[in-house]
Amino acid sequence: MNTEQLLQRDSFIELNARSRASALLDAGSMRELIGPFDRVTSPWLALQGVIAQSDDGVVVAKGTCDGQPAVILAIEGAFQGGSLGEVGGAKIAGALELAAQDNRNGIPTRAVILFETGGVRLQEANLGLAAIAEIHSAIVDLRRYQPVIGITAGTVGCFGGMSIAAALCSYLIVTREARLGLNGPAVIEQEAGIAEYDSRDKPFIWSFTGGEQRYRSGLADAYVEDDAMQIRSMVRDLFQRGMPEQNRSDMVQGFLARLAEVDASVQATPELIRTIYQKGFAS
Repeated sequence: MNTEQLLQRDSFIELNARSRASALLDAGSMRELIGPFDRVTSPWLALQGVIAQSDDGVVVAKGTCDGQPAVILAIEGAFQGGSLGEVGGAKIAGALELAAQDNRNGIPTRAVILFETGGVRLQEANLGLAAIAEIHSAIVDLRRYQPVIGITAGTVGCFGGMSIAAALCSYLIVTREARLGLNGPAVIEQEAGIAEYDSRDKPFIWSFTGGEQRYRSGLADAYVEDDAMQIRSMVRDLFQRGMPEQNRSDMVQGFLARLAEVDASVQATPELIRTIYQKGFAS
């Protein structure tokens, strides 16, 4: 992207969750469910001295996408690192369940999930884990009827149990600035040591878990610039493509075969991992 293109782009990353959702829906069609004025907050944060947010950091936006019914579920990475607790997780799971019910009733409701999250909210522990499990189940249910599209753009990335949710999506869109992994850099460093994974080495981290690496390794389906119009266009293209021939989560044997090729006794390199994973993931 040259300087002129950079100046003309409309950064998706710089938008908050509500604006991201609006950017993906047809103009004038967005209405928010359980929004900030409904004052549905986490009952647990205040007990631990944490200021709650009136929408619990999750935006549920209904409207149309390319003229078709759609729901956008946007996680606000600026609130508690996008972590999910009981309320925010229930909003996402409930919206996905209602979208599946719509489809069973003949209304072809689509869903897009915007992942900017570190995973479960530590202050809510098992309640957050249960909510994320419900999200997983709801994605698997809905994707039988309509493609479920996930997007991780930046700056938080997508980690923890919500990285599993991203992997369950029919399609996953990433940008160069995105990161995707089961464990975050600080967690890996804490458990394996700084010699194994230095969480301060940003180029090293992005070389393994960044959007381009994940796309080139077959763990994401689309790689786009940080531009709201490009992301919006890609969402429409993927919906028009329809259901994938095979969901990534059904390729268990293929993933196990690729993992078996990784020699854990030596330090891996991004190039090596990419080469191994580019062999594919047949079921």
